[in-house]
Amino acid sequence: MTVALEGLRVLVVEDEAAVAMLIETMLEDLGCVVAASAASVAEALACIADGGFDFALLDLNLAGQRVDPVAAALSDRGLPFAFASGYGPNGAPPGFAAVQVLSKPFRRRDVEATLRRALG
Repeated sequence: MTVALEGLRVLVVEDEAAVAMLIETMLEDLGCVVAASAASVAEALACIADGGFDFALLDLNLAGQRVDPVAAALSDRGLPFAFASGYGPNGAPPGFAAVQVLSKPFRRRDVEATLRRALG
């Protein structure tokens, strides 16, 4: 069974504007809707409180701050997410080793594969 990505509402959590724009474009090309974008842990937590998305893609490091509180908040709410990181799978926060990691740099097909695995 193939997971449908068309209309999937995604929260993008990325502190580098150019990378965030690239991710957003890739998501839109896949038929997803960028529901919100956050560049800091505080912004991401506010987006989670507001809701309105089905999935989140999180950079592991936001301007030097680890994204662990965001991952914990998503997990507490039962919302699926994946990490995007230049650190690879070894950079995942403790307790989140099973979460999919999109390794930077990546292409659209990598984003698609990560989403499909994470939504499974």
